[in-house]
Amino acid sequence: MTADPTTWSLRRTVVRTGVGPVVVHHRPGPRPVVLLHGVAGSWTTWTPVLRAADGVDGRGLVLLDLPGWGASPPPERPVDVDAGARVVADVLDALGVASADVVGHSMGAFVGLHLARTAPDRVRSLGLVSGTTTATARAAAHPLRALRTLPAFTLLRAGVLVTGGAARGMLRGLARVGLLPLLAAPVFAHVRRLDRSVLDAFVQEFRPELFALTARAAAGYDVDGWRTISVPVAAVVGRGDVFARPSDLDDLRALLPAVRTAVLEDCGHFAHVEHPAAVARFTGLLPTP
Repeated sequence: MTADPTTWSLRRTVVRTGVGPVVVHHRPGPRPVVLLHGVAGSWTTWTPVLRAADGVDGRGLVLLDLPGWGASPPPERPVDVDAGARVVADVLDALGVASADVVGHSMGAFVGLHLARTAPDRVRSLGLVSGTTTATARAAAHPLRALRTLPAFTLLRAGVLVTGGAARGMLRGLARVGLLPLLAAPVFAHVRRLDRSVLDAFVQEFRPELFALTARAAAGYDVDGWRTISVPVAAVVGRGDVFARPSDLDDLRALLPAVRTAVLEDCGHFAHVEHPAAVARFTGLLPTP
């Protein structure tokens, strides 16, 4: 990963939204793409994909640090899924982008789905990368039942609730004594193959309070509303993903009339980091050879 926006001619802008300012890295151009990060992420999470896709070949780019994540300050009020989608719409308005291809990872996929549901004119197509969708919504609503179906998500949520604000400091302390690969192992298929920058960003960007709020918002969400989405959707998950399941793809095929799905072998929850070229091709960011 890299935090240098000049690599892809990106400009940093602060956009005022309905829940406060957010930091956006963007580049004007045709057929713009919006990239939405997930929990423990920021705009830099997408840099492996940008590198694999040749900077997305001259297209316009919009990469948000969602409220409270990355360099964006904490929101002025709690942000649910609806407010998150409105933040994306506010950013598009500020940049003069009428509609875009939207690709989201994890939580960002959830926000992208809601944007396509509530503002269909803003979304030309939708890419879901390791999207925390139906299984996560069920796990958030029924945590005891989810100990069997989605244990990693459920235990992480419980741990955050127990430790509260101390969770981030504890994670950084464990990283300092060399336990970071062990801690990150459930999230990545081959944690020891990763560049150190990936693991450092994982620790830096984890915000336990926001994770807890995000899980709470998912608990009350009605996924049946996604049935109204008519834009093309491409959804990909890793076989070893502990937060999103391949079975989610079955649910999405039942909910979305125009969805393509794929499962990546040898892959965890950060498919766009572990297999950036495959993700770029499947979501249309890189032409298929």
